Amino acid sequence: MPKEINLNVNDIPIKLEKFAEAYVEQVTIGMLRSLKGVSDINNIKVTIDTAGKVLVILNNTDFPLKDFAQKIFRSTYNGLLAPLKGVDKDKPLKNLELNITR
Repeated sequence: MPKEINLNVNDIPIKLEKFAEAYVEQVTIGMLRSLKGVSDINNIKVTIDTAGKVLVILNNTDFPLKDFAQKIFRSTYNGLLAPLKGVDKDKPLKNLELNITR
């Protein structure tokens, strides 16, 4: 379980229950661990901006993603967020901010 997790979708804070919190954390860690150059994971910040660009800051350091990895992150978060309470399924994902401290 993370020490702290904050999620905003389309500028709306989303409160996560324990299961959803652990799920979001583990999916995010799984995607990151599949990338070259990732070892220890302590702090994660993932943002998707209004242009659809995915930005990752891992352990307070920018971690650039190639186009394919950006597509995987974007589509994974779209599917992962849809069933969460507080996320409007009828609106497209305009932006996302996820902060995880472990």
